[in-house]
Amino acid sequence: MQPLQNAGYDRAITVFSPDGRLFQVEYAREAVKRGTTSIGVKSSEGIVLAVDKRTTSNLVEASSIEKIFKIDEHIGAATSGLVADARALVERARVEAQINKITYSEPIRVESLSKKLCDMLQLYTQNGGVRPFGSALIIGGVYDDKCKLFETDPSGALIEYKATAIGSGRAAAMDIFEEEYVDDITLDGAVRLAINAIHEATDHETTSNNVEIAVIKKEDGKYKKLSHEDVQKYIDELLAEEEEAEDEVVESEEDSEEDEE
Repeated sequence: MQPLQNAGYDRAITVFSPDGRLFQVEYAREAVKRGTTSIGVKSSEGIVLAVDKRTTSNLVEASSIEKIFKIDEHIGAATSGLVADARALVERARVEAQINKITYSEPIRVESLSKKLCDMLQLYTQNGGVRPFGSALIIGGVYDDKCKLFETDPSGALIEYKATAIGSGRAAAMDIFEEEYVDDITLDGAVRLAINAIHEATDHETTSNNVEIAVIKKEDGKYKKLSHEDVQKYIDELLAEEEEAEDEVVESEEDSEEDEE
């Protein structure tokens, strides 16, 4: 009879399995994967953060669900996973940003803030009596006229991306990015790409009620959420392009049938 794969090694965060795994950290990653999709895209003109915030009930006030947060004037974060854990991480990030501003009289660098958060995440994988954070963040911002985009992990790992996604729709969104992302993409193009990725990740159930978008423009370095009307405009354009493409496919099939006859 073969022993169980984890054999009790998942009972404490400080115990490695014989093959070098920390099961509690892997379980925390699963919590992130079960969350709704969050997306970040870096463009030549700024950063775009977009989230799918679909509700499980019509009785829930959609405006009460917050998944994109302003960390500082020049930094924002999109989250996926356990909401309470994400809120705690965002509060810590805001405190770190203010400490840096008071201490050095200048805004915190995007990479410095991301590293400080990941240092905290890593500590929660190393001490007994605690558990890892079941949440991941996409942190984007503009500093010194440079756009930066980072993704955190419950283990404390930190990776810089040009475009990335976390949550249940990560695979579908990353496929879109691999196909369509270009290095010199404009901010407007990045917003369209982000909405298209969410559209694919949510099985084409995109509406302005369940999509939230924030941008940080390079020209002024300021965080700003797009209005409901602006988001709806982008979605309408995407749906119109999709419908036009479907019509072209139908016409092409009809023409090929006529040629065969």
